[in-house]
Order: sequence, then C-alpha cells, then structure tokens
Amino acid sequence: MTDEARQGAAGEGTGKELDILQILKALPHRYPLLLVDRVRDLVSGERIHAVKAVSFNEQFFQGHFPAQPIMPGVLQVEALAQAAGILGIESFDLAGTGKLVYFMAIEEAKFRAPVTPGCMLDLKVEFTRKSTRVCKFHGEASVDGKTTCTVDFTAMIADPPA
Repeated sequence: MTDEARQGAAGEGTGKELDILQILKALPHRYPLLLVDRVRDLVSGERIHAVKAVSFNEQFFQGHFPAQPIMPGVLQVEALAQAAGILGIESFDLAGTGKLVYFMAIEEAKFRAPVTPGCMLDLKVEFTRKSTRVCKFHGEASVDGKTTCTVDFTAMIADPPA
C-alpha cells in the first residue's frame, strides 16, 4: 500500500493544507497565544489535523516548570480549540468576515502524557455537531502517536464585541 493510500485509508490526506499566513487570516490570535503553526489536512465540514511545534522559547516554559518544562494542559486544550476555530471558519467560509469562535463549554478534558520542548504536537479535531451558530467538537492532541489530551467542547460563532 502506498503512503497516499495509507493516508486516505486513515481518513487523512484528502483535504487541504494551510500555511501560517492562511492561519493568520482565519484566526485573530497572535504571538504569544497563537498555538497552531500549520494545518496538514482540513476536510471542510468534517475534520482538521493541525500541528504546533513546541519550542523551549515558549513564554509559558519560564514558569511551568523551570526545572522540568511541561506545556500546561489548558494550553493543549486552547491549541485544540484554535484548530477547531480554523475548521469552523473554513467550513462556513467565514475567513475575513471578522467572525470569532468563542468557547462555550469544555467537557471531558483528560490529560494523558506531558508535552515537552522539542515536540511536534498533533492536533486532531472533528465536528460532532455543527450549525452556523453553535458547534460541538471532539479533539485529541498527541505526540508521536501517543495521546496527550482529549476533550469535547462547544463553541459559538459570533460577531466580535462592539
């Protein structure tokens, strides 16, 4: 089986990729809180596979924890939420409209393994329910195929505050 066939069989490699400039058009987040570096696979209306290159230069490693740097679990959830935001913006063709994706609920968050500097954090998110206003997602973060975090969450697509 070819690599392309394996990717297709695994449900990946059939969508589009986004570079950092396209991500910046979809999300309002900027340094130091932009936690998605690249989209490897986005299937509109279905799923996204994005990545975060975890660097020792991240600000949060200065205090979490200086002698044993670990990416905070809440930032893993935030990275998954940003990937979901890109999925929602792209699925509903909202890039450039000013619409924002807001958290409404975080459920069933589980942290399985630490994320340390030098890791490539894979962020996989899929719709579990979608509408043009409120969507539900399931997300899984992993490093080298080992799950680090799973979460179900709800988000609202809305105009920014006045």
